[in-house]
Amino acid sequence: MLRRTAPLLTCLLAVPALALAPLGTADSKVGNTLHLTGFKSGETLDVTVTKVVEPAHPKDSFLKPAAGDHLVAVQFRLKNTGTAVYDDSPSNGATVIDKHGQRFSSSLNDSTAGPSFPGSITISPGKTALGFITFEVPNTSRVVTVQFAMDSGFSDDVGEWQVP
Repeated sequence: MLRRTAPLLTCLLAVPALALAPLGTADSKVGNTLHLTGFKSGETLDVTVTKVVEPAHPKDSFLKPAAGDHLVAVQFRLKNTGTAVYDDSPSNGATVIDKHGQRFSSSLNDSTAGPSFPGSITISPGKTALGFITFEVPNTSRVVTVQFAMDSGFSDDVGEWQVP
């Protein structure tokens, strides 16, 4: 009898947890702010995708995208809402996804859309950083989703924004 009630008890305990769990970020759009957590205790950010520029133009005429590709620039606002200093490389944790489900990591290119994040940033609690991350995608792709995760993309808490 205990073998049958234990799984039932587990299911009954899981139902309230599922009901209280966040619904996810499927409805988040550009301009919305998502609260994300990292690995370290006290490491939290309010992350906003403020703007998506597609196509973006290269800042340096010598670093043009490869033939058949174009640039997409995404502006992020990162506000440290935690108690720990946030020290990371935001471009490592950012990804764009096209309408076919293909994923693209950040490019070394900068764009004329605005100032890029440096390779690494440090944000004290209560402070904010704003910057663009640029991606190179095929001309046949249109970005429909932006994702961001703390800790160079290794955090399990991933923010997702739909691009109109």
